[in-house]
Parts: sequence; structure tokens; C-alpha cells
Amino acid sequence: MLNSADIIAQRLYAEGVRHAFGVPGGEVLTIIDALERAGIRFVLSRHENAAGFMAEGTWHATGAPAVLIGTVGPGMANTVNVTANAQQDRVPLIVITGAVDEAEALTYTHQVFDHRAVLKPVVKASFEARAGACDVMIDKAIRIATDPQPGPVHIDLPISVAAADHLPARPVQRAALSPVLPAGAAFDAARDRFARADRPVLMVGLVILESPGGVDTLRDVVERFSIPVVTTYKAKGVLPEGHALALGGHGLSPKSDAVVLPVLSEADLVICAGYDPIEMRTGWRDPWDPTRAIAFTSVPDSQYMHHVSAAWTCDIGLGLAALAADQSPRPVWSDGTPDRARTAHAEAFAAPPGWGPSEALHILNRLKPAEIVTTVDSGAHRILLSQVWTCEAARSLLQSTGLCTMGCALPLAIGHRIGAPERPVMAVMGDGCLDMVLGELATLRDVGLPVIVVVLNDASLALIELKQRRDGKQNAGVDFGHTDYAAVATAIGVNGTAVSDGAALEDAMRAALDATGPTLIDVRIPRRAYDGLI
Repeated sequence: MLNSADIIAQRLYAEGVRHAFGVPGGEVLTIIDALERAGIRFVLSRHENAAGFMAEGTWHATGAPAVLIGTVGPGMANTVNVTANAQQDRVPLIVITGAVDEAEALTYTHQVFDHRAVLKPVVKASFEARAGACDVMIDKAIRIATDPQPGPVHIDLPISVAAADHLPARPVQRAALSPVLPAGAAFDAARDRFARADRPVLMVGLVILESPGGVDTLRDVVERFSIPVVTTYKAKGVLPEGHALALGGHGLSPKSDAVVLPVLSEADLVICAGYDPIEMRTGWRDPWDPTRAIAFTSVPDSQYMHHVSAAWTCDIGLGLAALAADQSPRPVWSDGTPDRARTAHAEAFAAPPGWGPSEALHILNRLKPAEIVTTVDSGAHRILLSQVWTCEAARSLLQSTGLCTMGCALPLAIGHRIGAPERPVMAVMGDGCLDMVLGELATLRDVGLPVIVVVLNDASLALIELKQRRDGKQNAGVDFGHTDYAAVATAIGVNGTAVSDGAALEDAMRAALDATGPTLIDVRIPRRAYDGLI
């Protein structure tokens, strides 16, 4: 006889899960023990929110569902932000929380509240584990989390249920979804429009990353038909950004919008391939003529940020392949608009004279290995980095784009390096973001992996301060004392170094790339240094 926790752990292992993250408590000791016995390492974080981002990092690295463990009450409450992030950033996160047994909760109220009610608005489904049915429950949880648009699923696991005897798991009954092709008269009309388009553009979003072979199909279509590609931040790298047809990743920078939005408005055919506008700012509402646009999506479209004349719910890669099948290439964009846009973008985001965040990011971009994965969290530094950074592969730049969560970069980097220990990882953070997760430097020390942490240190919430000045508001709540992050890291047990110019940053970055353990580089920049950059 196995117990219920064993059944859950073994099913997760069969799905490819090898790591789970969280903070233990008495109510989750049984599931943690079962995970370890099943071959799933439990990694201690300093906060459940960070643990969820570590779990997401392993998902990006391995493709297996992310697993977050939180104990009853406060532990569960700490999972809310990262669960909402998983909903908006399309992450298959399994959130397992400990729970007081139902009969116990009738008379015992210490730390007790309705976990499922709290998480209901931000999960695809929520289950209360029941004795004897945990095999069916965990299979449903995994399927819902991964099909067809990934997202979070919650499991409330009462103490007695976790420890209860459970018969061996029944065979998995539900068939995996098979990809489908678009068809019909509307699709025939779209193929005809594609054949006649003089100024086509591909608008590509994060959903294409979930299409098996979708990125390869995209690149083939782009090469054969010379179609320029605009991506969201999360889709950066689906076409190598050194490619002449790559127009970069966009979404939050008014400065980059001024370059790329005119291309979309001039297009006579916009092909949305897995484009989800949850990543975009308000300036991306109705960016093209809907009569000139079509879309391939993984789930029915409920947003009203943009509109198209025809759309298909299908596998994104298969949709693109079917659109282009048996079509003959023809000259497009004869006026050279995409080339001018690439040049204008490079000029707009070239590093200005003098030391500051732009020079620092250009140096890091130039020195980073081609195979490195970069993580970045929210703030002015993220908007600038997303324009400066050149990505040669999909999933090589990770960030929170739907919820825009501060403090995610460090745990994302830790989780990714745990999931793919052979691949270098660098987290680029703002000082306000690092302050939120300073404790995870201790987690980084404990895992001992050579993660590079770069913190842009200007003692300010620069993006919000910039908005205050732009709107004529007084300075309030955005400036703080200057922290010596290099000294803090060193005290914790992570190699720390501080730099204040480009030459020192180059030396520090090269040393960090050669290090066998974690490194923090404290990049000290002037206040208000982002003015005019984003």
C-alpha cells in the first residue's frame, strides 16, 4: 500500500518533474517526503513567491510542469502572487498546499481559512484531495495545467489524506490532445490573401513556444517568403535577432513603439502567430487595420486589445505551415520599410555617451555567451534591456510580462540553472527588485551553482520616479538609501563585486563567466539615468 502523497509524487515524476520548490511546514511534510522518495528533489527557498518562480525556471529548462509546495495559512497566502503570475504568463504551475483536515477545522481555527476560495480567481482549477482518488485528481491537475494554454492548478492536500493508504494508481485514461489544422472557406480566402500580400508582417507571441515545431516552422516561412517578424518580449529569439527580418521584441517602450507600430499600420497582411496581447501596454490597442489581419491561437480569443478578420484555434506551427503550403514566394516590401525600421531601432537604442544603464547593458549583451539564458524583472531596466538584448534562441530571455512582477529574475535564474545545470544563466535586476528577494541570495549560496546576478543600483524606483516627473507629481516613495549589494552578497557567501564604469564591468563579467560558484555584480549608476532611454 502506498499513501496518497506517494501517488501524487509518482505521477509528477512520470511527467518529468525532478524538482519541487517551497518552504516546509508540518502540514506538508508527508508530501515532501513522498516527493523525495519518488526522485523529486525538494529545494528550500526563503519565500513561497520566490519558490514559485524557481519552479517556473525549471519548467523553462526542462518542459516538465512546475511544482510549488506551500504549507497551511501564511505559506499558502504567500503563493498568491506567483500563482497569478502563472495564470497571466501561461505557466503550468502545480500549487500544492497543506490543509487542516475538515473535521479538525470545525473546531480549530488557528491559521485556517479557505485556500481554494483565495486562489479561485487566478487558477484554471482547484482540487481538494480526497482519500482513494488522488490518482485521478493529480492526472486531471496535470492535464488542465498543460492543455492547451498552460496555467496554474491548485491542490489543497489535507494532512490525513496525504498520509492515507491508497491503492496503486489506475492507468491514465485521458488521451492527450492532438494538434489540428485550420480549414474551410475562410482559410482558403486567407491563403489567397497571403499569396497576394505585398507588405506582410508576422506578429509573434509567447503562445508559439507551446507549439511543437512551431519555432522551426516560423523560421522556414520567414526565410522562404521574406516576411519581417515583430515579437513580444517573451517571444524574443523565435527568429534570431541578428536576422535581417527580425524587427525585435516590443510591448512596453514608447520609444520602440514609434519605430515598429508604423510598420504594422502599413502592412497589408498581419499574421498573428500565437500573439497574446496580455504582454502589451495600452498603446498596443488596435495597432493595425483588422480587415488586413488574421490570427492563429491556441484557445478562443477573449481579449479586445486587437481585432482580426479571421482566426483559427489550432496548433500555431501547423497553422503557419498550412497557410504557406504550396505557395510561391514573391517580392515583398519593395520600399525597404523593414530595413529602415531595423536601422531606426538600432539608432534609437544605441548607448549614449557617458556611463549609465545603457552602456552597462550593451556591455553585458556583447559579452554574454550565445547559449546563456537571461532573466530580468520589472522596472526601467527591463524595458531597456528588452530593446538592447539580442536573443538568438527562444526562451533565452525570461521575465514576467503579463503580471510584471518585481523580484522574479533571481529565483527564475536559480530554478533554470537547477533544471539545466550545464547552461549558463544570468539574472539582471533593479535594486528595488533585489531588495524584495535578498533572502534568495542565501538560496543561491546553498545550491552553489554559478549563477551571475547583475544589479543596476541607482537607489531609486527609477521607472516610477520617471513617471512622477512626467506627470508633474511630487517625488514620493521612490528614492531610498544606497545599499552595498556587493558587501551584502559577500557576507551571505556569494562572491560580490562593485563596478562604476564600463571597463570594470567588462572585467567583472569575464570573471563571473569563468567562476565555478555564484557571483553578484553591483553596477552603480547615476540616478535619473534612464531619462530618454525607453
